[in-house]
Parts: sequence; structure tokens; C-alpha cells
Amino acid sequence: MQVFALVVAHLVVAALLPLVSARSRRSAFAVAAVLPAATLVWALLEVGPALHGGIDATIAWAPSLGLELSFRLDALALAMIVLVSGVGAVILVYCVGYFGRDSPDATRSAALLLAFAGAMLGLVLADDLLTLYVFWELTSVASFLLVGQSGADRQARRAAVQALLVTVFGGLGMLLGFILLGESAGTYRISAILADPPTGGLVPVALVLILLGAFTKSAQLPFHPWLPAAMAAPTPVSAYLHAASMVKAGVYLVARLSPGFADVAVWWVPIVVAGLGTMLIGGFRALREHDLKRVLAFGTVSQLGFLMVLFGTGERVAAYAGIAMLLAHGLFKAPLFMTVGTIDHATGTRDLRKLSGLRTAMPGTAVAAALAAASMAGIPPVLGFVGKEAAFEAFLGTGGARGWITALGLLAGSVFTVAYSARFLWGAFARKPGVAATPVHAPGPLLTWPTWLCALAGLGLGIGYPLVDALDAPYATGYPGEEYHLALWHGLGLPLLFSAVAIVGGLLLFRAPLPRRRFPLDAQRAYDHVISGLGRIAVAVTGRTQVGSLPVYLGTILVVVVLLPGLATLTGGVWPENQPLFSTAMQLPLGFAVVVSALAVLRARRRFTAVLLVGVIGYAVGGLFILDGAPDLALAQFLVETLSLVVFVFVLRRLPAHFTEERSSRRAQLPKAVIATVGGIVVAGIAVVLSGARTEPAVSSADYIRLAPEVAGADNVVAAIIVDFRALDTVGEIGVLFIAAAGVASLVLATRYDRGGGRRPVESGQSSPEHEEDVLG
Repeated sequence: MQVFALVVAHLVVAALLPLVSARSRRSAFAVAAVLPAATLVWALLEVGPALHGGIDATIAWAPSLGLELSFRLDALALAMIVLVSGVGAVILVYCVGYFGRDSPDATRSAALLLAFAGAMLGLVLADDLLTLYVFWELTSVASFLLVGQSGADRQARRAAVQALLVTVFGGLGMLLGFILLGESAGTYRISAILADPPTGGLVPVALVLILLGAFTKSAQLPFHPWLPAAMAAPTPVSAYLHAASMVKAGVYLVARLSPGFADVAVWWVPIVVAGLGTMLIGGFRALREHDLKRVLAFGTVSQLGFLMVLFGTGERVAAYAGIAMLLAHGLFKAPLFMTVGTIDHATGTRDLRKLSGLRTAMPGTAVAAALAAASMAGIPPVLGFVGKEAAFEAFLGTGGARGWITALGLLAGSVFTVAYSARFLWGAFARKPGVAATPVHAPGPLLTWPTWLCALAGLGLGIGYPLVDALDAPYATGYPGEEYHLALWHGLGLPLLFSAVAIVGGLLLFRAPLPRRRFPLDAQRAYDHVISGLGRIAVAVTGRTQVGSLPVYLGTILVVVVLLPGLATLTGGVWPENQPLFSTAMQLPLGFAVVVSALAVLRARRRFTAVLLVGVIGYAVGGLFILDGAPDLALAQFLVETLSLVVFVFVLRRLPAHFTEERSSRRAQLPKAVIATVGGIVVAGIAVVLSGARTEPAVSSADYIRLAPEVAGADNVVAAIIVDFRALDTVGEIGVLFIAAAGVASLVLATRYDRGGGRRPVESGQSSPEHEEDVLG
């Protein structure tokens, strides 16, 4: 229950934060930071039971439908809470110094960041696939609003829409995968699925669809361009969403499900291939960027690919490395983003070609950034080195072609990581020949202390690696493999050699000139082509289908009815035995009136005559409802027909008395007649088949009869249904009638105005009072 209360508290306080912002916009961030900090403290107090079996909580949502909100706090969730709540609280404090007192984005950002924190908390604690999906999509919506901000900036709008389209597209596929997996397993509880993973059937399809959602959320190849584009958001938003929390949602999903499916090729092969490709492409692109935020953005893409490989291969040592790198990434990438925000505040630019001499102008920020970059590059004794050593050990220790190929891929990616880490530090703080020293105004402590706190946390956990090892163990033991423990020193061996090669090779790559030639493959251009192509297709389809012809629209609807439900009924339906043509003799004259009036409408030349004939059809159908024992439907039908007739009368007074359109040729009339006839026959046939499909009264019917006198206090079951059991439907129908009546009243009032002194002159297409008399006969 505490878990659910914390999640709800985030959302409630986020809704109330604008009240705080009305008094002090900066104070809103300080208030927002309290709840994530309290969540971290709660999680740390529960670390004992969380690491020894986990803590479960279930809230009934719709018990009759078997829907519930299930949560679980275990080792993996605890590691994510350190990032979501711990780093999140630090970033919210950083926002106090980043956003100005009069910043128009402060009020919106404070509330949305806290709401996002609550959604991420629900996501990482969810122990039910459907619960996870709900919070998954909430993070997408919050991200869209945070990246787009007020919508005034075109680049931010485009980035927000791109992120939303990509992640929601993957999320919908993932939802289908969740349903297939849950139905195959017989449960949607994640812990139950992992205890007895389903196999065969549609499970491989489900896993591929789930990976689609994970890849789009965590910016894996080829869906990665949305992440660099999202750098249009304010820097604290990038530090939180795109370093510490949201982009790790896909990694978390893979980590959560891998203990049950890592031995399935359809799971681990796409993860390894996409992960290694993403790591290499992201690292390469980071070396070609000049905006410090985009350098970090592509570096994040590369690191997410690294994390995917670690969690997706199903190795115990890789799982140890995965948790360590998960924590390390949040603790070095968040301070690096905050460093960029501080530099932007102090200098007014993020272009590394214009920055020079900041090492001496901002020495404290430079040291903190160097400490974080050392963890990113995997230099001892920070946590990034501990995790990367374990990663190399995981794949070099397994042997075989698979292990060596993966290890060499990680080595190449690590070379790029060292290179863009060095490029970031050089671009931000080095004194560049021919570039004048950049003017700087000293940043305040609220811009520097949060950076130092995260960077020192990475150093502290690197030296205090037993803490991370203890957090890793309950999760990693779910994988097969030999016993392993994290350490700063494992002795001389291939993992240490790979680390040394990565550092030396990365520094050499940083010093080497990069080719200026444009990279031939660009996923962002591919995304732009896809979106523009969809737009052209939409225009072409709309231009050919939306031709402004009501007969074409109605004909299209009837054709679809004939082809889809019509064919389904023909192939799967059963015609009722002994189907009577009519039940009572009174149905014959009413049915005859409907048919004759419908045929007469086709021959009518006067508009008012056609309206009266349509009204006859409606009243006759209402009479059929009465004969079938549905007076409530008949009453609604009579009211609608009466109001429609009144509305038609007031509208027709402004139209010519006769239909002015030229009659179409017989060649054009024939297809319309065929479609209308076939459509009518098919609809009638579907009605007969469906009416005969029910052989016994529905359970709800018996319940209505039983509960009407007891609960509703009514002897008339129909009345009890209308005013009690389905009262909301009745209120909706009353609302529709009220709106129709208001429309009629407006027409009446308009008529009175016209007949008074304020009547406007008769315009083209309208009729005069004399012509009105001719229209109405």
C-alpha cells in the first residue's frame, strides 16, 4: 500500500505545484524535490526485505474483471529508484538555480517533472504487464509535454512530436506483445511469468513486439534519432529524462524479462545485434557533433546500446555488470548534462568551437565534469571502470565465437566512448588556439553542488563497490553461471587488457582527424522521409476519396459493411431455423409504410415532401419498436423524429422549394441502386442472424428481473433499467435531446429576429418570406 501511496502522492503534489509557483517559481522545484527524496529514503529503509525475496503490494482495480495494480520492490527496482528518485531529487534542486525567477517554463516544468517522476516510479515498481504499460505511456505523454514546453519553439515542437510518435508506436506494439505473453502464460503478473516462462505458440511473436517497445523507448538502432532531437528541451529535462530515467525504461524492461527469456534466440539475438550497432553508431556520431548537449545525447545512445547487450545476453557476470553500469550511467551522465547547463548559463553558448579557457575560469565545474567523464570512459577507481571490467569478463570468460564477437564489439564501442569523453572535456574546458577566452559569469552554488554530488556518488560507489555488489547479487543469481563479485582489481588478465586498449585507443582516436564526408546512412533523414511519405500518401488518398460527394461516402460505408461484417456473417453465421416472416399482423402495414415511403423519397421533387416521407419512415419504425415490446426505444425514436422534422422545417425555409441538382444518368444510377439494394439485404440478414444467435436469455437479463423490485423498487423492469441500472445512458440521451431542443429554440429565435426589424437582406441561395410559403406548401 505504501508503494501505491507514493506513486499517487507524486501525481497529486504535481497537480498542486502550480499553487506554489504562483508565489515563487523557484520554490516549486524545491517542494517537488522533497517527494523523490522521501521515496529514496523509504526504498533504502526497505533494502533488507527488498533484497531478500522482495516486497509485493496489490491494489484491486476492477476485481470482477480480474484487473489489479500490482507492485514489487526488489533489487532491480531498487537500483532504478536510486536513479529515478535519488538523481531526480538532485536535478530538481539544480532546477532552482537553472530556471530564472521570471522563467515562463518554470511552472510547467516543475509540475511535469514531478508527475514524470511518479510515472517512472510506478513503471519500475510494476509487477503486472498492464500496470507497467499504463505508466509506460504516462512517461511518454509527460516527455512530450516536457520536450515541447509551451510549443512556441518550432524545433522543440518537432522534437516532441517525433519522440511521441516513435515511443507510442513502439508502445502499441509492446501492448500487443504483453497481451499475447499474458494470455500464453495464463497470468499478467511479471513475477509469475518469470517463475514459469511460457514457450512455443505466439510467445516468440510476443517477445519481438515487446522488444519493439523497448528499442523505441531506449533509442536503439534504427529508432535512435528522437533522442538527439529531444535536446531541444531545457537542460535539466535532458539530464533527468534522457540520462537518468526515461531512456532507461526500455533497458529496464529487457532487464526485467531477461531472466525468463534470455535463452530464447528471438530475444537475445536482436538485443545483441541492435545493442552493438547502437553503441558503435552512437559513439561515431558523438565525435562529429559540435553542440555539447548533442555530444552527450549521442553518447547516451551509445551507452544505452551497451546496457542492452549486458542485460539481454542472460549471463550472470553480465547481469552484475549491467546493474553497475546502470547506476554508473545515471551518476555520470546526469552531472555531465548539468555541466552543459551550467556552461550555457555562464557563457551563453554550448558550441565547443566557441568555448575556450573555461578550465581556469570554472575550475570546480571542470573537476566535477572530469570525474564524471572518467566514469564514462571507464577509468579507475570510479564505478564506470568497475562495471566495464565486469562486462569484459562476462564475454571473455564464456569463450566461443559468440562471447568473443560480443567482447570485441564492446571494445570497439568503448574506444568510441573514451574518444567522445575526451572530446567533451576538451570542447568544454580546454584553451583552443586562435579562440579568445570565453567571457564567464560565475555560476551559483545551486548549479555546481548537484553536479559535484552526482560525480562524487559515482566515485564513492566505485571505491565502495561491495555496496553495488550486494545490490547486484539478488538479481544476478537469477541467471546461470559461476559465482562472481564486483571488484576494482581482479588481477592481470584479458579484461584489464581490454580496458587499457579502450583507453589508449580512444585517446588516439580523439587526436586523429575525422573524415569530413557526410555519413551515407542517416536515421533522422529516414524518419523525415517516412513522415513526409505518409503525408503524401494521406493527401493522395484523401484527394481520391474525400471528393465532396455524399453518395460516394455512403456507398463506401455500405461496401465496407458488405465486405467485412457481411462476409463474416455469411461464412460464420447460422440462419435461424423456422424464421417467421412476421410476428404480428400489425407489422405488415407498418413495414409496408416504411417500404413505400422509402421508394417515394427517391421520386420526390420537393424538399419538404422528402422530409415528410423520411418522417413517416421514422414514425413507422417507432411503431415497430412498440410492437416488439420496446416502448423506451419508441419514445426516443418519436422524439428524435419530431425534433428532426421541426429542424428541417426551419432549415428548408432558406432553401429552394425543389431539388435543383440535375438528375444523374441511368448509367450512374445503376451502381448506386445495386450498392443500396445489396447493402440493405446484407444489413437485414445480419440482423436476422444475430437475433437468432442467442438461444438463452443473457445473465444480465435475469439479473435485471431479479434486482428491479429489490434494488430499484420498481415493478416495471424497463423503467428500472432506464432510470436506475442504466441511468448514465439515460442522462446522456437527455443531454442529446436537450442540445437538439436548444438548436430548435435557436432557430425559432432567429426566425423571430428575421421577421422583426433586424432581418438581414435575402442573400444568394436564401429564400424570401413569399418563397418560404411556397416551400411549405
